[in-house]
Amino acid sequence: MVKNIIRFVPILLLIVSISSCRSNSAKGKSEKNDLVDNTIFQEQLEVNIENEMEYCEEQLKKSVTLHTDFETHPRLIESGEQHWKMPKNGVLVWTVGFYPGILWQMYDVTKNDYWKTEALKRTLPLEPYKFNKEHHDVGFMMYCSYGQAYRLTGNKEYRDVLLESANSLISRYNSKVGTIKSWSNELHPQWKQHITIIDNMLNLELLFWASKETGDPIYKNIAVKHAETTMKNHFRKDFSSYHVVEYDEQTGEVRNKNTSQGFADESTWARGQAWAVYGYTMVYRETKDPKFLDFAMKVSDRFISGLPKDYIPYWDFDLNDKKGEPRDASAAAIAASGLVELSRLVEDANLKKKYCAAADAILNSLASPAYSAKEENDAFLLHSTGAKPQGNEIDVALVYADYYYLEALRRRKAMESNM
Repeated sequence: MVKNIIRFVPILLLIVSISSCRSNSAKGKSEKNDLVDNTIFQEQLEVNIENEMEYCEEQLKKSVTLHTDFETHPRLIESGEQHWKMPKNGVLVWTVGFYPGILWQMYDVTKNDYWKTEALKRTLPLEPYKFNKEHHDVGFMMYCSYGQAYRLTGNKEYRDVLLESANSLISRYNSKVGTIKSWSNELHPQWKQHITIIDNMLNLELLFWASKETGDPIYKNIAVKHAETTMKNHFRKDFSSYHVVEYDEQTGEVRNKNTSQGFADESTWARGQAWAVYGYTMVYRETKDPKFLDFAMKVSDRFISGLPKDYIPYWDFDLNDKKGEPRDASAAAIAASGLVELSRLVEDANLKKKYCAAADAILNSLASPAYSAKEENDAFLLHSTGAKPQGNEIDVALVYADYYYLEALRRRKAMESNM
């Protein structure tokens, strides 16, 4: 407990900094935050990034010695348990790339070859999945693992694996629809034709990378078309996202719009909105097309405006009664990483401060004892929710929450270094 209090001291300083970024009318603030409407902020927040990354390294040291069967992967830690559940790797398991990706990021942070060695042990067994054409998540599986490996080593063999993965991903593109098909109808029989989910936005990063590497525009063109079609059909007038859109595979017409992992079809599933924040920010970074920047800001504003006073969303923004409902730290971490990136990409000084302040407010809560796993288990973060309507992964630690939390910290540190 004493160690946790000591670790919390810099966070107390951060809370003071956050208050200076907010409106002077913060006293008596309601449950809903005011960041989205407040575009006038003072200077950047003082985030103790170094302490948080050191904390992540200490947590990672706990789990890496336990994960010795590389045909499995850490995925979740149930509430009240200490160690990761490690399901078998498989072509349908979309989360296999995150733990190797965390290890690669830790190598990037520390430059310690120990983490590179450990990352390689868990990355190389994933090579067969470069041929995965069963679903869209080859991007998550391979770009989070082999993508980090290639970025940090320049090894041509890793590049070749990634290019094969990109070819597998574009094999699911339907030009009549204008998107890459996500789930298979066999596993999700409630939808009969071409299914696209909002999560798929993040797999596009692999395609942008492939075009830059090869000079072949086909990958980028497919990614852009997918982003445009999703922008047209996946969002409501308030820029909240549906989870699933089903298209007629022959005509491209929309058949159904659903929110499978959210509270209701017309509600805003928190992680889905976070995928949109991250995804459209990334698409703008790769294309520099202003329509994607404008859209990234709109979906980000929708995300921020729905956050409660501690800036960590409930698993759905539109629950009828939030009392006793679980939060989703994974959605918070994904959005924080996207918002840090968005604050770097916008040119207007007030917008930079606005999105940076929102990201820092989220990171502050994630770093606090309320969400820190330090005294509980081997993860970085507590209180994520995977798929509540399906009864899966409710109020647990999730490996992708940790992945995007560490990425958000790395991006925030890079911003400080460039200021």
